[in-house]
Amino acid sequence: MTTMQFFNYPGTEANSESFHYSQAVKIGTMVKTSGQGGWDESGKITPDAEKQVAIAFENVEKALKDVDPRLSWENVYAVRSYHINMEETFDIVTGNFKRVLPDHRPIWTCVEIGKLGIDGMVIEIEVEAYCPF
Repeated sequence: MTTMQFFNYPGTEANSESFHYSQAVKIGTMVKTSGQGGWDESGKITPDAEKQVAIAFENVEKALKDVDPRLSWENVYAVRSYHINMEETFDIVTGNFKRVLPDHRPIWTCVEIGKLGIDGMVIEIEVEAYCPF
C-alpha cells in the first residue's frame, strides 16, 4: 500500500504549524510541492522581482531535497507558476528554466492572478517530480 509522507524544509516549520500545511508530499514515486515563493530563511520577501524568482527556484530545490537529497530540478516533469504580473516575471522564469533544466523541458502551466499568500510576493512555483529512489 502506498503511503503519503509530508515534508517541511528548514525555515518553513513555523508556517507549517501556523497555517497547517506542508511544503512537499511524496506518494509512491511522485513528489509534489506546495507553491514556493521568493522568501529567504527568515521569511522575508525581497521587492526585486528577478531575485524573488531566483529564490523561488531555490526554494523548489530545497523542498525537493528535503524529500530526498538526490532529487533536483532534473526530476521535475510538471510546473505551475502563479504570477502577479506576467509581463514582469514570465521571461525571468523562462531564463531560470534554461538555467536549472538544461537537458529537458517539463510541462508548464502559468497563470496571472491578483494576490498571493504573502504580501509582496510576485510569484509562486509548484512542481511535480519523479522520485525513483
